[in-house]
Amino acid sequence: MSSSERSLGRHTVAMTSDLLRRVRDEGLLRASSPVVVLLSGGRDSTCLLDIAVRIAGPQAVSALHVNYGLREGAEGDERHCAVLCERLSVHLDVHRPRRLEERGNLQAWARDERHGAAAQIARARGADVAAGHTAADQVETVLYRLASSPSRRALLGMRPRDGLLVRPLLSFTREQTAGYCRARGLEWRDDPTNESHAFARNRIRAGLVPALEAVHPAAQANVQALAVILGEEAAVLDELVERALAGRHTIRLRRLRELPVALRRLVVQRLADEAAGGLAPGAARRADEIGALGEHGTAELDIGGGVRAVVQYGVLRFERLGVPLAAPAPAVLKIPGAVRFGDCEVRCELGPAAAGPGVLDRAALGSELLVRGWRPGDRMAPLGLLGTKSVQDLFAARRVPRRHRSRVPVVESGGEIAWVAGVATSERFKVTDETVQTARLSVRERRTGARAGAPSPS
Repeated sequence: MSSSERSLGRHTVAMTSDLLRRVRDEGLLRASSPVVVLLSGGRDSTCLLDIAVRIAGPQAVSALHVNYGLREGAEGDERHCAVLCERLSVHLDVHRPRRLEERGNLQAWARDERHGAAAQIARARGADVAAGHTAADQVETVLYRLASSPSRRALLGMRPRDGLLVRPLLSFTREQTAGYCRARGLEWRDDPTNESHAFARNRIRAGLVPALEAVHPAAQANVQALAVILGEEAAVLDELVERALAGRHTIRLRRLRELPVALRRLVVQRLADEAAGGLAPGAARRADEIGALGEHGTAELDIGGGVRAVVQYGVLRFERLGVPLAAPAPAVLKIPGAVRFGDCEVRCELGPAAAGPGVLDRAALGSELLVRGWRPGDRMAPLGLLGTKSVQDLFAARRVPRRHRSRVPVVESGGEIAWVAGVATSERFKVTDETVQTARLSVRERRTGARAGAPSPS
């Protein structure tokens, strides 16, 4: 081996070691801490999976690959991920969603499917979900939001941790993740749709970013640094908002008007976000209109995004329009047995082998069942349909109103959804020719005493 080759080898080892050390020091991945890695098969997610295994250990790491089946290379991507996971001794889950309809934003649908499936796995394993977003993704996110959303929050970019979701590679470039993969002998798959100008992010990557770099070679680094600085300053602004609200979810209108304009907007945005249970886009821009509401009696203003500002005798609060009913407390259902769930009673009765709505194979069930409300991210394999479906999509197909979905009994066996009352029965628990005894699930409305397949959604 020549001296130049030895020098290159030492440089490569140093580079991979430095990247590994920086990720470990950040603490988003920890030894023996369970994590589900979103694995597309590209360079970034491949790099992330290998780093996760080296830090957390293969027993703590699992991977999720989503095969949307939307392009020619989809099956090849799935096979590649399977080979990679086998090499790294990592368990691989594969999710194959199918769109119920072609309308709507394809990328938003794909993201919801990916995150929903990951959340379900992570909750079952007490794990975080790790995504391979890099510094380049951060820059593209900030630029996209800057163009599409006139707010300070748009410039904050993605956070290293967002609930269960962690982004350990957010401070690294795509060149660094590619170099890491080459040094570790890890192959990856390139997604040809990343070159398509049909998607806004790709146009930013191919056109806007090079144009900014032509203005200044450090443009990407400067945008990323701005996001970090604004994120740090946001913590200071959040403290000012908390002081103005003093731990309350309301504020006197007179007090709101006294606040500096910028702080007034932030307070309105915070209260609107809390009411929405997430982001209430554009709420801050309505701060002046809200401040002009009358202080006597009751005044209301719909601010968009399903949120309404309400002033009652000078006190401002926000509420969601058509807010869903609260889910009843989970309850254990014996086999056979009956249990109260909100305003209804869920029953389980044993019987002979005969198929029907809510009828399950007794041998496939444990000694007891769990009755609970629907949770975002819930999925099941419905009888007669290929693959798994989100319960949210099944609700939509059955026209169950959003407000009432949390009150529909969801019955689990061993952590897996076996039945959603009046909506679907699981393929895995279905009655077959080999079934000897069945467990029949039904719901009785406690107020009327009338037996039904599910509580009335109206």
